Amino acid sequence: MLLPSLRDFVFADHVKPLILLSINTGCRRGELFDLTWSNVNLDRRILTVTSATAKSRRTRHIPLNREATSVLLNWRAQSEDTSGLVFVNEHGERFDRANSSWRRLLKQAQITEFRWHDMRHHFASRLAMGGVDPNTIRELLGHSDYTMTLRYAHLAPEFKLKAVEVLDEASEAALGGAKVLSLVG
Repeated sequence: MLLPSLRDFVFADHVKPLILLSINTGCRRGELFDLTWSNVNLDRRILTVTSATAKSRRTRHIPLNREATSVLLNWRAQSEDTSGLVFVNEHGERFDRANSSWRRLLKQAQITEFRWHDMRHHFASRLAMGGVDPNTIRELLGHSDYTMTLRYAHLAPEFKLKAVEVLDEASEAALGGAKVLSLVG
């Protein structure tokens, strides 16, 4: 029996979609291994990490950007079963063997000291550098408090400038700007 041609598929294996989802959702590797199609809403572009699979034991909803949505659409199109787990092994069970592929990929790319979990940090760092507020980053990552999230705050020092610029805008709008200053000076 001939195997299907890989040209018919966007992804040759699990590794690329798992990596792309990691860097675009901030999900932990185990959260992706436990992800079910019932927790993926491609119409609304939301992925749900349930309390049963989340480290914090709290359900969270992660909006899907275009790349994550595309990955899931393409992965679903080439998946035999879209009623259970998103990532399954050759026996239809929970896929959980990315370690050897991951290590081989890093070796070929000559990348050292990089863990799968670092893609979660990359996700949070990109959000912080993009100006996303720390509370939203905390919610997307599923942190129960700000302690873990604050490690990304230094990546967005412009937050402080934007914060005090609000005072400029409020003063000008509420007090008539230059008219008030001319009366004082």
